[in-house]
Amino acid sequence: MIAAISILLFVTAQRLGELVLARRNTLRLLARGGVERASWQYGPIVALHTVWLAGLWFLAWNSEVSWPWLGAFVLLQAMRVWTLFTLGDRWTTRVIIVPGEARIVAGPYRFFRHPNYLVVIGEIAILPLVFGMPLYALVFSIINAVLLYFRIRDENAALNEAEA
Repeated sequence: MIAAISILLFVTAQRLGELVLARRNTLRLLARGGVERASWQYGPIVALHTVWLAGLWFLAWNSEVSWPWLGAFVLLQAMRVWTLFTLGDRWTTRVIIVPGEARIVAGPYRFFRHPNYLVVIGEIAILPLVFGMPLYALVFSIINAVLLYFRIRDENAALNEAEA
C-alpha cells in the first residue's frame, strides 16, 4: 500500500510540475511569435490524463506493486527526462510552432520523430500494469491511441508547414 501511494504521489507531482513547466514554456513560445495549432485537442488530452490518474488513485492506492513493471516505468521516466531536456523551453503540452525555428533533431529525436508520445503511450499502458490492472491499461491505451492519432497527424502537418 505504501509503495502504491508513493508511486501515485510521484506521478501526480510529476504531472502537476509538468503543467507548470508547460504553461511557462507556452507563454515563452507565444512571446517569440509561436502559433498554436490543433488547440481543440488540448481539452480531451488533459481530460484523458486526469481521468486516467484519478482512476488509478481510486482503484490502485492499496494495490500490490509489480516490481518488473515498475522497472519498465522507471525506464520510461529516463526517456521522459531526456526528451524534456532536449526540447528545453520548446517543450509544452500544446502544439506550438515558432516560425523560423528548426525542428529538433538531437537527443531522442535522432531516433524517434515523437519520443515524448512514445513515453506517454508507455506510461498509459505500463503504470496500470504496475498495479495489476491489464483491462484498465487496455481501455486507456485505446482511448489514448485515438487521441494521439489526431495529435500526431496535426503536429506533423504543422511542423511540415513551418519547414516549407
